[in-house]
Amino acid sequence: MSASGPANPGQIGRVAVLGAHILDVLGWPVEAIPPGQGSARLSQIRATVAGTAAGTGVDLAKLGADVLAIGAVGDDLLADVLIAAMRGHGVDTGGIVRKPGVQTSATILPIRPNGERPALHVPGATSRLDRADIDLAQVSQARALLVGAPDALGELVGDGLAEVVSVAKAGGALIAVDVLRPGSPRDFDRLGPLLASADWFMPNSDQLCALTGRDDPVQAINDVLALGTGGLAVTLGAQGCLVAWQGGGEPVRLPAIAVDVVDTTGCGDGFNAGMITGLLLGGSPVDAAWLGVACGALVATGLGSDAGIVDLAQALGFLRAAAPGPADRFSEALRPIQASAAKDLSA
Repeated sequence: MSASGPANPGQIGRVAVLGAHILDVLGWPVEAIPPGQGSARLSQIRATVAGTAAGTGVDLAKLGADVLAIGAVGDDLLADVLIAAMRGHGVDTGGIVRKPGVQTSATILPIRPNGERPALHVPGATSRLDRADIDLAQVSQARALLVGAPDALGELVGDGLAEVVSVAKAGGALIAVDVLRPGSPRDFDRLGPLLASADWFMPNSDQLCALTGRDDPVQAINDVLALGTGGLAVTLGAQGCLVAWQGGGEPVRLPAIAVDVVDTTGCGDGFNAGMITGLLLGGSPVDAAWLGVACGALVATGLGSDAGIVDLAQALGFLRAAAPGPADRFSEALRPIQASAAKDLSA
């Protein structure tokens, strides 16, 4: 993929990503923070787009989606860098609003040699997004709406977000939700109406258990399904993921795909992008989760949330080595889309 945008723009359709837009500054490898005024030499320092909405949005654009970003940033240099980076990946940033007097959400991440990532975070402008900032006409045209980090969105969750989701659903959009923080049962109660209206909830297992107050992810999955959520794809880190959906029986466990890990930042965003792409291509929940696992693994091979994934063809080629059936089915689903695009170009 070139820096100007996805190789096959629009082959997945329009996807709106609403929520956390964060600028990450990462250093690697960090073995220890030097004491006092000491210093350490690193191999890499990068600034990348991150956040449950923005990080997933960049990966979706790489996979061929026409992405609209909706969120709040500050009126500062950090916002300039974040917006420029998203545009460089072909993301439509017309839904991002600047909030004066508050800084853009940002995180400093010293990445350890094994890929672990302690974080120093400023919540910033994410919670300042208001209903009035959101163009419902654009939301109504999306094939999918990802609500990323509703736990960090402040008053919008109880004052306007339901209307946004309702408009997207009325237009036929797939509704996906993921959270940013570990959370608590109090957050679960607050997010309950949103989760009840969602087709898919995509937390990691620690977040899911913290939200529901459960120790067992399977029991926690059942708690969410009882709300009316269509399905859950729960990431388990190096253990892969669990996938469950209404009427689907016991959760299905998929293994992780082994890679040489550089940095685990953004692996969940990569999983979400792959899962949403797979669902929009008409894949089964299990096939879509396989594509999610592949994309999450690819992100872990480089530094930052935007690492690893090149485009959908590369992701499917990587998946094919671990799960040829899902990869082949997605390739088959893409053929009429690619043929139609080629016909349009030649007309």
